[in-house]
Amino acid sequence: MITIENAKKEQAPAIARMIMEAMNHECCQWFAGPNHTLDDFHRLITGLVETEHSQYSFLNTLVAVDKTGRLIGICVTYNGALLHELRCAFVDGAREAFGRDFSDMPDETTAGELYIDSLCVDKAFRGRGIATLLLEAAVKKGKDMGLPTGLLVDKGNPRAERLYIRAGFRYDGDNLWGGHAMRHLVHPQSSE
Repeated sequence: MITIENAKKEQAPAIARMIMEAMNHECCQWFAGPNHTLDDFHRLITGLVETEHSQYSFLNTLVAVDKTGRLIGICVTYNGALLHELRCAFVDGAREAFGRDFSDMPDETTAGELYIDSLCVDKAFRGRGIATLLLEAAVKKGKDMGLPTGLLVDKGNPRAERLYIRAGFRYDGDNLWGGHAMRHLVHPQSSE
């Protein structure tokens, strides 16, 4: 039996690992820079998950847990209107940990949507509908907030895009983020 629930602070290391998998390790290493490791980046993200005011905060995270309580999936969402405010923790953390300034990073979302920042299911549990359960919970959260739920998907990841389309998301335009051509998808039922 799989349950979707709000994350707990003590789950931060596991949540951070899954956020990094969702970002992909190449991207994480790019953020960390050539003089730092993925372990260094994991420490930064773990700290951001533990804090209450970060885009990656445990307060913004839904988790899927199995009957033993093992965390097997995550979905990080936040109100797009709060992006700049929530991103400050990452910008400050990266500056302190890596000596890198990401204050001019392009926006991946805007006001007017609940943004799905990161979605990941443990490899051993993929193909069992867990990502769909997490997406459904995120859409419900957006609806409860009176916001449509949106996300970006890399144009080079058609498998993920098919998952989102099956879950009811629809194409809403192109975007470029992190040097990657992206498609913006929105769930049309989430704000009705």
